[in-house]
Amino acid sequence: MLLNRRKVRIETERLTLRPPVHADFHGWAALRLQSQPYLTPWEPSWAADHLSRKSFTNRVYWARRSVTGGTALPLFLIRRDDQLLVGAITLDNIRRGPAQAGTLGYWTGLPFARQGYMREAIGAVVHHAFTKLDLSRVEAACLPENQASRGLLEKSGFKYEGVAQSYLQINGRWRTHVLYASLRHDRRGKTLAGQA
Repeated sequence: MLLNRRKVRIETERLTLRPPVHADFHGWAALRLQSQPYLTPWEPSWAADHLSRKSFTNRVYWARRSVTGGTALPLFLIRRDDQLLVGAITLDNIRRGPAQAGTLGYWTGLPFARQGYMREAIGAVVHHAFTKLDLSRVEAACLPENQASRGLLEKSGFKYEGVAQSYLQINGRWRTHVLYASLRHDRRGKTLAGQA
């Protein structure tokens, strides 16, 4: 789908979702550092230069390429009333053709956890994926013991689909994940794809 992908901006009740820019570095690094003990059990191990400006610059360039190429939609969650970064959400691994699917990942900084920001963001990104990106399926995975993330996905309309053994490296080891998905309701069942 040909869209002006460089101008992605999604508004919710309290948030602006937009790709990261270079000026976000200090806020991002401070929030990640402050939230490190909170995030570490649920994320891949951080590289030694994770919080460096160079690493962040590479992240910004990757985000631009991904949005322009239609392969991912990495977005920062900016609280509108004070312009603070509260977390990030990425619709990654966007697959076209028969799949029309993408994979959701997200994190919230510790000071903003459990305030409904990520639920707001997930709802907006899933809606955008279905209506603007023409996807049929948005997938997500989390650790089985991450009750907060499981509850968030379920409250956001995702359905449990199963277990993936040794799915991702989290905090330095291969970890089994539980799988969830949200399906576009008008895309279930038989299609006319491939018919003349």
